[in-house]
Amino acid sequence: MGQGIARDGVIRQNGGSGRWQVVGVVHSQFTIHNFFMAQVSVIATVYNEGAAIARLLDSLAAQSRPPDEVVICDGGSRDDTVAILRSYRDRLPNLRVLVEPGANISRGRNLAISAANGPIIAATDAGVRLHPRWLERLVAPFEDGRQAAAVAGFFLPDAQGVFETALAATVLPLTDEIDPDTFLPSSRSVAFRKDVWQQAGGYPEWLDYCEDLLFDFAVNAQQPDKPSGFVWAPDALVYFRPRSSLSAFAAQYYRYARGDGKADLWRRRHAIRYATYFVALPALLGHALWGFSARWLGWAGLLIGLIVYCLRPWQRLTKLGGNISVLEWMQAAALVPLIRAVGDVAKMAGYPVGLLWRKRRGEGMKR
Repeated sequence: MGQGIARDGVIRQNGGSGRWQVVGVVHSQFTIHNFFMAQVSVIATVYNEGAAIARLLDSLAAQSRPPDEVVICDGGSRDDTVAILRSYRDRLPNLRVLVEPGANISRGRNLAISAANGPIIAATDAGVRLHPRWLERLVAPFEDGRQAAAVAGFFLPDAQGVFETALAATVLPLTDEIDPDTFLPSSRSVAFRKDVWQQAGGYPEWLDYCEDLLFDFAVNAQQPDKPSGFVWAPDALVYFRPRSSLSAFAAQYYRYARGDGKADLWRRRHAIRYATYFVALPALLGHALWGFSARWLGWAGLLIGLIVYCLRPWQRLTKLGGNISVLEWMQAAALVPLIRAVGDVAKMAGYPVGLLWRKRRGEGMKR
């Protein structure tokens, strides 16, 4: 899986030949750390990220603990992503770029990790902005004697405007809501030993979304005597932009739910959602409109349901809405029910599509 890759350069795989072609040279100049600091490779996978990739690259170049190397796999971008990556060779002298047309997120990560030289892998995503001390904090558990197998960092929204703020409050947990023993980290802020990745079987290349969850499960399975296979590092932060439109958000959640179906994840959650929309909501609405007596109970049930439905996002808005005016805060609060409903409908549409995909391909896939 991409073994034997040239050490220095921007390289591209030629079709099905399995050979790698150098398309640009990046000089190696590995940072020398003290004896106790492990060599760390930062990896990411990208596709058509020309408009956003500079956020990641600029923040990588500004890390308080510079990465020993950066390996980025491009999935065959048709924009200027690769050209932008190559333009950073002076600021990131240890950068290598692999180009693998058609690679999904899992394959891109696996190729980048396979090509990496370091025993410690730090994974992130295109389009995010890393805190200046992200890498320093993320790899600290490997270097301070805690014998970590993997480390879970965290992510916060970098929201701009009313809609993005409302979306962030609706769908993204805050740090104080996380239980480290049950948290399954996103691979936009995570680190692990390379041998742990190998034992996990890598990221599941048959899955296009939710692939990091299956990887998390495989990491946890290697630490059966612990509540989690990940050391919690909440200050290892990355910031990312939420989707900027309702349609883009709906498409994202459709794909997430389709991935749930493909991987057979969260059956109970999806069952509760269907029951809420197709049983509880029609029953309450029907009683409120056509009930023989005490119709107010139907309206009261709908109001209570709305409050329960939106209370946590509204609470988050009190923390995330500091950069918007009072009027904009009220607009964001009004958007919360709409965003929740659109997200739920998108999930209810995507989940059965994933289940059908799974059924057609058999259920013997690794979970």
